[in-house]
Amino acid sequence: MRPIMLGIVGDSAAGKTTISKGIAQIVGEERVTVICTDNYHRYDRQQRKEKNISALHPDCNYINIMEQHINQLKRGNSILSPIYNHSTGTFDAPVYIEPTDFIIIEGLLGFHSHYLRDQFDVKVFLDPPEDLRVTWKVNRDTTKRGYTRDEVIASLNKREKVSNDFIRVQKKWSDIIVQFYPKDNPDSQSQLNVKLLLRSTLAHPDLNEVVRRNGNDKPSIRIDVGRYHNRLTEFLDVANYVETEQVKLIKDILTQYIPELEALSSEEIGMYSKGSTRAHSDTLAIAQMLIVYQLLETQKILQTRLKERL
Repeated sequence: MRPIMLGIVGDSAAGKTTISKGIAQIVGEERVTVICTDNYHRYDRQQRKEKNISALHPDCNYINIMEQHINQLKRGNSILSPIYNHSTGTFDAPVYIEPTDFIIIEGLLGFHSHYLRDQFDVKVFLDPPEDLRVTWKVNRDTTKRGYTRDEVIASLNKREKVSNDFIRVQKKWSDIIVQFYPKDNPDSQSQLNVKLLLRSTLAHPDLNEVVRRNGNDKPSIRIDVGRYHNRLTEFLDVANYVETEQVKLIKDILTQYIPELEALSSEEIGMYSKGSTRAHSDTLAIAQMLIVYQLLETQKILQTRLKERL
């Protein structure tokens, strides 16, 4: 059995690390290898400044080495991965990485080339509204990476065209698009809503039973079908006031396919960092569970094919 390959792509501070950690928690951290494609930057922070090039631009990254390493991991081989240090803006010593059952490749340009896209079994794009992502990025970069707020905003403005040309375009190649968004007030402390675009490139679980149990006045879970980039797409919209019983029902439905969920309570899934503390989000938990469903279904299919060949 080769590893199951998951790609998680999104702009800076879109929530890639949060999603990755939650997925690893569900399937077991010892079974998951996480690699960030930001490690494949061609230049350090000072060099990028001198050359006036953004880290988001493909020319600022060793795409060819990224392709080789991801393919080697998919084949079950180890790699010597470069390490980019976001705190210092320089490179640390490379790290020896051995593949495990599941490999998560997260970063900015994971779906940039046709060759890269072919390496993944499941492709996820994180697409929060821009004002929310800006808030996340300012909070992260000022508290963890040593930037001032003005420096972060200036960097975002400078990156806008590159982001639009090379990062957001990768949505169209994704199997699942995750859009967290505030209901009314962006500054509200309540958890975010989430809209999941489940594209027909994958077979998704039947959650109609959950929708049928919605209240009639103000349903918290809705499913619609439409088209996105010329593909049939299921739109699963979960409001921030989703009831605990509905989340548990989704968990129960998916536990049929994800035995690993049995050992976790609904409150243990969907954890994220909130300053120096940890918080829980039901909508994040649902997004993570649906991604894990695809990983384990892919693993079952590959196991069945392997047995048939034997």
